[in-house]
Amino acid sequence: MKNLLLLSFACLFLSCSSEKITQKVEEDVKVQVITPDVFLTVLGVAQDAGYPQAGCQKACCGAVRLGKEKAKRVSCLGLVDKKTGQTYLLDATPDFREQLFELNAHLTDTQKSTPTGIFLSHAHIGHYTGLMQLGREAMGAKNIDVYSMPRMQKFLTNNGPWSQLVSLQNIKLQGMEDEKTIRLSDNLNITPFVVPHRDEFSETVGFRIEGQSKSALFIPDIDKWEKWEKDIKAEIQKVDYAFLDGTFYSNGELPGRDMSQIPHPFIEESIDLFSDLTEDEKKKVFFIHLNHTNPLLRERSEEMKAFSELGFGLAGERMIFEL
Repeated sequence: MKNLLLLSFACLFLSCSSEKITQKVEEDVKVQVITPDVFLTVLGVAQDAGYPQAGCQKACCGAVRLGKEKAKRVSCLGLVDKKTGQTYLLDATPDFREQLFELNAHLTDTQKSTPTGIFLSHAHIGHYTGLMQLGREAMGAKNIDVYSMPRMQKFLTNNGPWSQLVSLQNIKLQGMEDEKTIRLSDNLNITPFVVPHRDEFSETVGFRIEGQSKSALFIPDIDKWEKWEKDIKAEIQKVDYAFLDGTFYSNGELPGRDMSQIPHPFIEESIDLFSDLTEDEKKKVFFIHLNHTNPLLRERSEEMKAFSELGFGLAGERMIFEL
């Protein structure tokens, strides 16, 4: 991972060297940032319900309402190929409107439009419900390619209101297969792979993204690393960046709820598992998809202070990674 840049009121990460260069820019100053020809950008980092979460009266979300912490959008990555003008969203979240705006900000005025395509990881609310913005009541989009696995396709085809998007040709369903690479351009490839998760309505996949010179792993949801047939540490070693499920920091984070019913690898567990990675390999890891209760959402939490010394990263909105 290479040069790091802070734009506006968030941070942009531009990968060019192992050194981090951070530049603070005032909120009201317009800055033109030179981005790579092909890159990945982080458009959201929170779990499906966002941060703050609806109905939460606890201190975790109260900190946002009091202005002590910043709100976070739902987990989403964007892909941009400036050479072709192509853009892709990895998941269509409830924050689709703002995330599409952020994605288009990287294009010229003549290029700005609906995304070239959308890749869906699974049928939990934070990962596909943004599709509604493409419908007749909103954008009235035409034949936007939506890539999904077989069960996910059936879910969208057979259940309203999603079926209306299909019948009105707002979206055009494109199939995905486990471990079958999809060529997006001369500069971009993406490969879905099945991971174990609560698959009530669809399969769940992660994505491997390959650019001109760098590659990334995106696994926003998985039950536990040991339930996966692959070795996550070996997969991290194969790529330049790894955006991994960081939903919960530790067990007991949801008082009164059986967390085995909503399994995710706790960040504490991942830290232990990844402890023997080299420093360079640890730097590849960026935890994403953080639940509103996760103390790493709060910059001044004790957990955040300890985490910052371990060599791992947290995904941040507007981060940019060269591919």
